[in-house]
Amino acid sequence: MPSPRDAYSYRQDAAVPRFADDKPVIIFDGHCVLCSGWAMFVVRHDRQARFRLLPAQSPLGSALYQHFGLDPVDYETNILIADGRAWVKSEGSIRMFEGLGFPWSLAAAFRILPLGVRDRGYELLARNRFRIFGRRDVCFAPDASIKDRFLA
Repeated sequence: MPSPRDAYSYRQDAAVPRFADDKPVIIFDGHCVLCSGWAMFVVRHDRQARFRLLPAQSPLGSALYQHFGLDPVDYETNILIADGRAWVKSEGSIRMFEGLGFPWSLAAAFRILPLGVRDRGYELLARNRFRIFGRRDVCFAPDASIKDRFLA
């Protein structure tokens, strides 16, 4: 489900720094091992470099979390910004997988489940991600070979 904001509403928000939004942007928790692993998965499998990535701990990431009414400290979800709209939780994840192409796009089959069921599963994993996968002491930072895929 998209955030209840007009498309590209962040462009009119003085608190959100300007950024290149001509491609979908994935905002992820750079301290979360699972989330950082997801970012690297996207880099490896996004052969067309369709997505840009952004750690939530960056000034832009934090501003976008706040703009979309999400907690800018306790990152309960990744955000996919596509066509100016924010997609979160299970729908955001499905859309990310779809953007990676086949076979990852088969994740769209999860839409057979009601959104509430999908989001409860997502929330369960999100709440327990540090306990299960661990936490980085410092925010994830890309190395020079993939730096162009990241906004910050």
